[in-house]
Amino acid sequence: MRRATFRDETVDYAAVGATQAPDLLQYPPENSIPAASAWRIGSGEERFRTAVESLLSWGALTGAGLELSDVRPAPGPTYTGVSFDEAGNAIAPSHSDDDQRFAADGTPFVGAGTTVTVRGKVDGARADAELRVIFVVEEARRVGFALGTVGASVVSGEESFMLEWRENDEVWFEVRAFDRPVTLSLRLFKSLVRRRRRALFAGYLRAISPLFRTAA
Repeated sequence: MRRATFRDETVDYAAVGATQAPDLLQYPPENSIPAASAWRIGSGEERFRTAVESLLSWGALTGAGLELSDVRPAPGPTYTGVSFDEAGNAIAPSHSDDDQRFAADGTPFVGAGTTVTVRGKVDGARADAELRVIFVVEEARRVGFALGTVGASVVSGEESFMLEWRENDEVWFEVRAFDRPVTLSLRLFKSLVRRRRRALFAGYLRAISPLFRTAA
């Protein structure tokens, strides 16, 4: 019951968690434009831990030039959100009583159920939105989370950020997203949606990866 309430009353799209679907690029949610990119950002445990710290303290967004405000953790015990196994099947949500963590500036770390207001520009256009953290994954070698739109955005959809420390010692950063244009201009000119997404991906990579040199 908590999962249904979480999904239906907070985000403005139906395909919650679809950024983790293996066939996202081939079969995106209806009327949505999918995107996915992955980059090797180094190797070793230290690189992985450093990237995780940055990611969970909202570093991908703030490093891409977006301003966060009104970060509101979910009330009560931490809701772990929707998660998925390797085949893309949904795993029942659970709860955790872990203490809330905070970044150096006092901003709460990413937590499932957290709502955040984002403001800024992407490729010269406004990128304001209210977003909700759909799920958080914190495993020994794989950490990430997904954000879903609640409202006040030019697109409706979801994006996920995932860091993986692979068995060959390489550290990879993957971002996946689907965007359904909301404004008339983006519905008429879908190339602008793709351009906006490319700019966001480049900003996220620039923020997380010390190896970044040119826009992806």
